Amino acid sequence: MRRLIMAALMATSLLLAGCGNPPAAAAPSSSENASPPSPGAATDARIARDQARLREQPTSNSVSWDLAAAYLQKVREVGDPSYYGKADELLQGVLKRDPSHFEATVLTGQLLLARHNFRSALEWGRRARALNEYVTPPLAVIVDAEVELGMYPQAIDDVQTMVNLRPDLSSYSRVSYIRELKGDREGAIEAMKAAVTASGTIPENTAYVQVLLGTLYFNQGDIQAAETQYRLVLLGYPDYVPAVAGEAAVAAARQDLAGAVKLYRKAVDIYPLPQYVVALGDVYGASGDSVNAGRTYDLAVAEQQLYQSNGIDLDQELALFDADHQRDQANIRAVAERAIAGRPSVTSYDVYSWVLYEAGDYRGALVATRQAHKLGTRDALFFFHTGMIEARLGMNREARSDLGTALAINPYFSVLHAPEAVKELSALGGPL
Repeated sequence: MRRLIMAALMATSLLLAGCGNPPAAAAPSSSENASPPSPGAATDARIARDQARLREQPTSNSVSWDLAAAYLQKVREVGDPSYYGKADELLQGVLKRDPSHFEATVLTGQLLLARHNFRSALEWGRRARALNEYVTPPLAVIVDAEVELGMYPQAIDDVQTMVNLRPDLSSYSRVSYIRELKGDREGAIEAMKAAVTASGTIPENTAYVQVLLGTLYFNQGDIQAAETQYRLVLLGYPDYVPAVAGEAAVAAARQDLAGAVKLYRKAVDIYPLPQYVVALGDVYGASGDSVNAGRTYDLAVAEQQLYQSNGIDLDQELALFDADHQRDQANIRAVAERAIAGRPSVTSYDVYSWVLYEAGDYRGALVATRQAHKLGTRDALFFFHTGMIEARLGMNREARSDLGTALAINPYFSVLHAPEAVKELSALGGPL
């Protein structure tokens, strides 16, 4: 289960609480017979309210901005990327009427992050910071863009400025991510715990950072601690999709593949985010159901196309999917190279190394995978990719070390690849 992929999209809605004053959702009822609320109930109410207000005041900048913010939040809650276009239209109207509108400038940066246009997002984040350097939302846009653009020293400085200005859910969650990238897993967990404790005005954001905390535990192989965090979220919101998907990953790690299929299908039925669809296909494949695996991968392709048609750059994600599942071999290298050009992060280099590996360019893959490790990121998939590349180059000692490290970090890192790592390591003579 990998958190690094689509990190900017995941973090984007964490900005919303710091940029305005949306109404807080009602607390869950204490009545034993009451059903827990949907985490998106407040967003739905806000959208309905602001749509009505906008019909009465079609040129109101404040109403347009607030509705655009609600649309961006709604994407995370229902997985419908068409809301991006609605938000974009509203924001363009606001900025046409007032080019210096601070909130619309910040939200434009957020929208560009969500669409994975990181260079433009950085520009808009800087514009917003020039308008107001005493609040954190512009810095959040800047930090997210810098991370995906491989500008790590700048991101570290800017996230520290965020914390100094306002130590809250938004800043702590970014501290956690940067610590994770730097290989400080315990520090990442500590910062994410602080993010959960800090809470925020949007309940879905708090639930989501608690899921991220669970995923940090999962990524270091502690599936019991991960499951505890997912279940805490599900106590309040039984159908909260990121937590349902987390429980599915835990079930797969325990080799309960039937349970994992059931949970991933539940997640996909509610929110067909491509990464959940791919995970479902991988579990089908691991259980020997190649027919359903193939159908599910076809659905993942359709979902990816839907996201692309709504202006989202998925080159990095598509390249990894195609490399893992031997699809679109004619174009995969060009897609991975575009990802490097537009998003030169350690994750993009890791994906590129795997694309080159699958193409048989092991020397090129070795160069790329070394770039992926330049921060010291303790991602089991990174080490698996490196170990497999080294094995093909006859670097057996290095391969044994890196494959052993992948399994030591997280023996459950991939339904698809963890068994492959075990098999390859055994063939090489076992861990060092």
